[in-house]
Amino acid sequence: MRVVKEIPHHTFKITLFTTNAKYLIKIEWGSYEQTFKVAEMDLMAGSDDVEKMLTNEFLLRCLHRFKEMHHDFQEAFQKL
Repeated sequence: MRVVKEIPHHTFKITLFTTNAKYLIKIEWGSYEQTFKVAEMDLMAGSDDVEKMLTNEFLLRCLHRFKEMHHDFQEAFQKL
């Protein structure tokens, strides 16, 4: 796996990797992460297309999932 680039964002750490003819888009928020995979051949402009995918709407949905993940983790942790 090789890092292609880090995409600057004020809320998330976004890293683009390539491996086995796929791009991996890793989005991190604190100790949580979401990873999305897309075949390189599905993107005509390569990594530039990945950046176009990262719209405000998409990233807001990621943030919503991160908050759900945090809530679920806190609930599970409190049961210890």
